[in-house]
Amino acid sequence: MGKRGEVFRITGARSSLSEDVRGRQRRYVISMLVRTLCVLLAVVLWDVQRYLAFAALAGGVLLPYFAVLIANAGRERAPGLPSTFAVPADTPLMLGPGGTGGGGDRGAA
Repeated sequence: MGKRGEVFRITGARSSLSEDVRGRQRRYVISMLVRTLCVLLAVVLWDVQRYLAFAALAGGVLLPYFAVLIANAGRERAPGLPSTFAVPADTPLMLGPGGTGGGGDRGAA
C-alpha cells in the first residue's frame, strides 16, 4: 500500500498568512462578481420588471461595502486553544534532584 499525500493538522495553529490573504482575495473577487451580476441584472430588468431592477441595483450599490467588511474580517483565532493554561496548585513547578518534584525535596528514601 502506497502512502497517500494527505496532511493532517494536529495543532491548533492558524493558517499561514499567504493562505489567509488568498482566502480574503477570493471572497472579495466573488463578491465583486456578484455585484457585477446585480448591475447587469438591473440593466436587463429595467424595462421588464422595475421593482426587481431597483432591488438588483440596490444590491450592486451596497455590496462593495459588505465585500470590504467580509474581506477585512481579520485572521481567524486558533481553534480550541485556551488563552491561558491552568496549573493545579498542588503540582510542583520544577523538578528536584533525581527527577522528583518539589525543587529540593529528596523524599524519604
